[in-house]
Amino acid sequence: FFTGPLEKARLHEWVKRQGNERQTAQQIVSHVQNKGTPPPKVWFLPPVCMAHCIRLALIRFHIKVAQSIEDHHQEVIAFCREKGFHGLVAYDSDYALCNIPYYFSAHALKLSRNGKSLTTSQYLMHEVAKQLDLNPNRFPIFAALLGNHILPDEDLASFHWSLLGPEHPLASLKVRAHQLVLPPCDVVIKAVADYVRNIQDTTDLDAIAKDVFQHSQSRTDDKVTRFKRAVAYYSATNKPMPFHPPHYLAARPNQFGMPGIVPPYVPSQMLNIPQTSLQAKPVAQQMSNQGGAQGQGPYPYSLSEPAITLETGGKSLSEQNNYSNIPHEGKHTPLYERSSPINPTQSGSPNHVDSTYFPASSTSSSSDNDEGNGGAVNHVSGNKIGWEKTGTQSESQTRGDLGDQTKAEGSSSASSGSQAADVKGNQTSNPQIPCLLSMPTRNHMDITTPPLPPVAPEVLRVAEHRHKKGLMYPYIFHVLTKGEIKIAVSIEDEANKDLPPAALLYRPVRQYVYGVLFSLAESRKKTERLAFRKNRLPPEFSPVIIKEWAAYKGKSPQTPELVEALAFREWTCPNLKKLWLGKAVEDKNRRMRAFLACMRSDTPAMLNPTNVPTHLMVLCCVLR
Repeated sequence: FFTGPLEKARLHEWVKRQGNERQTAQQIVSHVQNKGTPPPKVWFLPPVCMAHCIRLALIRFHIKVAQSIEDHHQEVIAFCREKGFHGLVAYDSDYALCNIPYYFSAHALKLSRNGKSLTTSQYLMHEVAKQLDLNPNRFPIFAALLGNHILPDEDLASFHWSLLGPEHPLASLKVRAHQLVLPPCDVVIKAVADYVRNIQDTTDLDAIAKDVFQHSQSRTDDKVTRFKRAVAYYSATNKPMPFHPPHYLAARPNQFGMPGIVPPYVPSQMLNIPQTSLQAKPVAQQMSNQGGAQGQGPYPYSLSEPAITLETGGKSLSEQNNYSNIPHEGKHTPLYERSSPINPTQSGSPNHVDSTYFPASSTSSSSDNDEGNGGAVNHVSGNKIGWEKTGTQSESQTRGDLGDQTKAEGSSSASSGSQAADVKGNQTSNPQIPCLLSMPTRNHMDITTPPLPPVAPEVLRVAEHRHKKGLMYPYIFHVLTKGEIKIAVSIEDEANKDLPPAALLYRPVRQYVYGVLFSLAESRKKTERLAFRKNRLPPEFSPVIIKEWAAYKGKSPQTPELVEALAFREWTCPNLKKLWLGKAVEDKNRRMRAFLACMRSDTPAMLNPTNVPTHLMVLCCVLR
């Protein structure tokens, strides 16, 4: 199950991740240039298109895949429930609160030397509940009050400090140099758990919000609204998993390739999950294996064989899950370590696909900095900050916070109640203070663009279908429906002045692709023809603007770049419906010419394979 949505609501996480990956890329380049040896494995950065290539490879070998379309987390959970899966292999803190019977670590996947067995660790969320002394039914409120992509921790800062009280040893750190400092994450987790445990009526969200934001002096109504949305979001994913539908009891090939009967799924209570050490072999149970990041339920996925084997045949998928979205330190963005949300501005485009679960977030970037006038927010302890030791497996497993979700639940390879399940982190005894400017309150800014041109409904239906089935690169659907894309960091030498960054090198190609997607040439030609018939001057065409979020030398990912779609000058490209869905031989020739025109190679000689150097043939096939 691959990540497919643009997810503007989580853009701040992507911005932070791109900054870290760009720094890692430069470390890799510097290491190779200075030492001439392979860089450390902890610096591994996947190629930008690795997920797409692996997805196509899996499809080529008849492995069923799916791709989320709007909200990855909720779509993955809905898919698990619809298909009756027993568990989930993932690496994201949000799944820890989704009431999944069995939750396994994608980061801990290990293939045996003979390639016949695949082991991993199980996240024991019932141990987390015991350590916190918190009923799992209260997890949605607990998650909402920890801070998340809907209600960021900056807006909860005053509430978190009020839980600690003025007598707490860390109270003196509340405001320093007019900058807001957030309490340590492990301290916040324990304090919020104590608060949620003592709530009398968990259904009265208005009363809870009134108490939580009693110290707020700005945007209180907006915070209350987003608090309710956060509770609703986590409540939707925390519902008990139902019995699987009867059609799921179908014959399916077992590990020997022979048909076998899948045993019926019996939903287990979260607090009664057996604590035995588990070797994740698929013959015992099916799991939905997904690619690590973000989900929503109203989108049906029809996979005839939802179970995925984790034996040798599933090795490539597992490896992709292990690498595609994991930061270089081996850690992910914790639940509570998320900055302020982005406001997904509605472009007014008829193609805009609205999110069912996310109304527009607040545009304000201010927080409960009632006593300090600064704009930067800092955790006393946090991930990916220079003062913390990173990159070691031992420390990442002793961090017992819920955000590093695996570290809070205790892996199945260790006994329950071990240090991995201990919610109290190891930084509590000697907290250190990072630079107060290390975590800005607002690390991205959106820009409003003109509405997108209308796209034929049939084209949108085909695009959505192919996107869900994983048959199409996600950029296509993002451009058609949202008018923006996110370009991930690639490993390139920023000191090289001869070669521009990859995002700029291929931008002219993308501009022509945008023009093809929105049928720019034909629509403008029709308008000019109409004006000519009426003896009028051709009107000025409003440009089609696409937002590109990217990070490279001289460009931070905090703001998008506005890129104009271009039309071919040499010939009038047909409209997208005819170009994409046409089945005639002439349509095939037009598609080839459109590709060559995008690559600025629209010459008849290019159609002769003997004119293309052999060593460039593979490159042409990949780009095609």
